[in-house]
Amino acid sequence: MKIFTPRKLALAISAQIAFTAGYSQVALAQEGADQLEEVVVTGTRREARSVFDSAAPIDVIGGEEFRNQGASDMTTLLRNSVPSYNVNNQPISDAATVVRPANMRGLASDHTLVLVNSKRRHRAAVISWLGNGVNDGAQGPDISVIPSIAVKQVEVLRDGAAAQYGSDAIAGIVNFILKDYDEGGSIEAKYGQYSEDGDEDLWSVAGNIGLPFTANGFFNASFEYGEAAPTSRSVQRDDAAALIAGGNTDVANPAQIWGNPEVEEDLKTFFNMGVDLNSNNSWYGFGNYASKTVTGGFYFRNPDTRQAVFGDGNGNRLVGDVTGDMSGNCPTDLDPSDAAGLAAVIADPNCFVFNERFPGGFTPNFGADTEDASFVTGVKGTTDGGLYWDVSAGVGYNDADFFIVDTVNASLGPQSPTEFDPGSYTQIEKNFNVDLSYPVPVSFLASDLNIAGGFEWRDEEFEIGIGDQASWEVGPLADQGFSAASNGFPGFGPIAEGDWSRSNIAAYIDFEADVTENLLVAAALRWEDFDDFGTTTNGKIAAHWQIVDSFAVRSTYSTGFRAPTPGQSNAYNVSTEFNLATNELENNGTIPATSAVAALRGGQALDPEESTNFTAGVIWQAGDFSVTVDYFDIDLEDRLGVSQNFVLTDEERQALIDDGVAGANSLQTFRFFTNGIETNTKGFDVVATYELDSSIGLTSFNLAYNQTETSVEDFVEGIIDEVRIQELEEALPETRWNLMANHTMDAWRFMARYSYFDDWYDSEDTLTYDGYGVVDAEIGYTFDSGFAVVLGADNILDETPDRNPNAAAGVGNQYSQWAPGGFNGRFMYARLLYDF
Repeated sequence: MKIFTPRKLALAISAQIAFTAGYSQVALAQEGADQLEEVVVTGTRREARSVFDSAAPIDVIGGEEFRNQGASDMTTLLRNSVPSYNVNNQPISDAATVVRPANMRGLASDHTLVLVNSKRRHRAAVISWLGNGVNDGAQGPDISVIPSIAVKQVEVLRDGAAAQYGSDAIAGIVNFILKDYDEGGSIEAKYGQYSEDGDEDLWSVAGNIGLPFTANGFFNASFEYGEAAPTSRSVQRDDAAALIAGGNTDVANPAQIWGNPEVEEDLKTFFNMGVDLNSNNSWYGFGNYASKTVTGGFYFRNPDTRQAVFGDGNGNRLVGDVTGDMSGNCPTDLDPSDAAGLAAVIADPNCFVFNERFPGGFTPNFGADTEDASFVTGVKGTTDGGLYWDVSAGVGYNDADFFIVDTVNASLGPQSPTEFDPGSYTQIEKNFNVDLSYPVPVSFLASDLNIAGGFEWRDEEFEIGIGDQASWEVGPLADQGFSAASNGFPGFGPIAEGDWSRSNIAAYIDFEADVTENLLVAAALRWEDFDDFGTTTNGKIAAHWQIVDSFAVRSTYSTGFRAPTPGQSNAYNVSTEFNLATNELENNGTIPATSAVAALRGGQALDPEESTNFTAGVIWQAGDFSVTVDYFDIDLEDRLGVSQNFVLTDEERQALIDDGVAGANSLQTFRFFTNGIETNTKGFDVVATYELDSSIGLTSFNLAYNQTETSVEDFVEGIIDEVRIQELEEALPETRWNLMANHTMDAWRFMARYSYFDDWYDSEDTLTYDGYGVVDAEIGYTFDSGFAVVLGADNILDETPDRNPNAAAGVGNQYSQWAPGGFNGRFMYARLLYDF
């Protein structure tokens, strides 16, 4: 992890559109070059700046850092490199299994703004309905579609930046800088496998090439294609084992799978290009296309007790009368243990039980076919008078077309299919930006006063596509207690179908200058107007004081905001969740906050979140050793999240049925989005590096430490309960740190990394798990021909989190699904690389 290196700082990259906090560090020269230019473009509209001259912290990860890992998913790659960045597995999490939500500094995935080449990246269509509390209801971007081979470097700005970039940048910014080489390239192949018996493999191939584009430009293209087989870390559930012991040979073992989902046909492509129009002006364009199919498991439906499918909720087997006029005289009090009675019902053509089709119960498989595409183009340049300008436009598209198989619409009885198309989520965003920057000489300042300003127009649209009729319709057996819609993930019906959009305009201005040779001061102000939420104005001040050559202090203070997305304001969803207290599945609906039923429990129109962000840090450099320590404190008011679960009354359930909410007849609980939370998140980051050059080669050591604590300062009683509070405060580890050593010796390279994850709370298991650590190691050799072979292992010691003591009595998850470092154990891999 190349987070900080104290030498060979250069200031040579033309300014992009960011702000003044000067968050930047490594800009990797072309792969294979001997020198690193330790500068960044994120966070300043002045000339690019070294990270040690910046007014706030940033992690910079070079493309080589991603190469030196076994994983291919960019979300996981970042987690392994940036301790303030958390992401965990999502084995049974509805749409969150398709797009895993990530957290920076303990906040939700949509509190971090993602940029590509310093331009805003569109968010994913998926809303994370199940995200261990912190991410419940979040709608962040999908960075897994970015192939690591396309990335020159990643700049992770750890500070509030809404005053510079607008909505979402409360926790910080992740800026992916794409490769811009006009020659050369690389090819790599990865193959890996977890060590547990029965696990399948993961493989990928990737390539990058740089080409000239006319005599004055470049075209750089990258691709990655691969697949990942599912894993299983399950134990047999007690209820399933009891069925088998009782003679039911149709029950699977295990009845339900906990593990990584299956990822098929995972295609990722990116291109980056530019042309110098003349000595002062240039045109640029970049974009991507990606697609994949993700399939994960759901909960086991017990063939004796699953309410509204196999059972009536009162301890009896649910038997449907299919005569149409209720003349079948079907039993309503059949005991599930009465095998003779069950056989008689199955033999009766007037009566129906789902045991006829699923004698061992069933476990649905849920997933989505996803597509992601974007294109950004613009022109930029500098006038003879020194005015820097940049005009750009872009569009982004993300679509998740859901599917669910091995399930039923119980209300259709024997006519129910077992495969459904529940519908789709689509997100489309358009951006137009004008950015200007001009240095003004001021006699009493040590540098020019850089004045920057600009304008942004943005439009965001969220669409819900209707599912096939069988996935949402209310069938003839609904009145007899059978659940309507596809069981597990009800399809989007006419009431849910629709599209909602929002546009906004923004204007900003900022100033940055060296007041003295040793004191940098900066300020920014941004005004933004949304057509549905009105206006907001946010500001930021920042300073960096170089006390002596080896020691400096820095600090920032800013205000910020995040507007609820159109999807969060309008989407319906029904999730099947396991209630550990009752050992039963229950259907929980998320409904718009402005719906009539939500209004009865305090729901109302959503407002933007508001934040204040304070940081203070020190920087110390002594030869080949450097260390930075940064404190942060984030107050978040009107924090957006989902309410507690409310038990539906018969009247409320009927109101939802009347509104056409799919599956409402079998809903037990519901929730809605609310601004009813106020939180404080504080902590500190430590980053230390040391380089040792000896007769046996060059060794670099990197320590990155993050401590983050979130506390709920205030909440609306009756809307937010203790479960939600504990999730926000304890679901993520308070402490994370990585210690890594890289050693190069002639053609050999060796890497070892230890990562530690502190305690975390799992609201699904209602348990707090102890922290644990994992060791990664790698060895590589580069041949004179340019080929390189790498062998390695993530979690080489095969460490796993503590076992779940309630696994068998619950739903069979051997480990906590929210384990911050994963729960699959050792992953061994080999990589073959060729640079040309």
